[in-house]
Amino acid sequence: MQQRFVFLPLAVMMAALAGCGSTRAPSIYVAGSYFPAWLLCAVAGIVGAFLVRVAFVRLSLDDILPLRSLLYTCIAILIALIIGLGFFY
Repeated sequence: MQQRFVFLPLAVMMAALAGCGSTRAPSIYVAGSYFPAWLLCAVAGIVGAFLVRVAFVRLSLDDILPLRSLLYTCIAILIALIIGLGFFY
């Protein structure tokens, strides 16, 4: 039982460092310069959350949602992460 707790911090550190193996940062070539890929993902997430809000308003679901700002922020983050993982990793 004691050995499990010895390996737990090691497993957490290995999981945290799993993304550090890349030798270059993902970037996008736009108008003669390179932009970080997370910037495109963030913009796409914000636009996607706005489109989801428009759909919710048209379906009359926006009025009954609790914690709307938190919900739309989470939707934007979810869309940004899905785009980032789908296209750049």
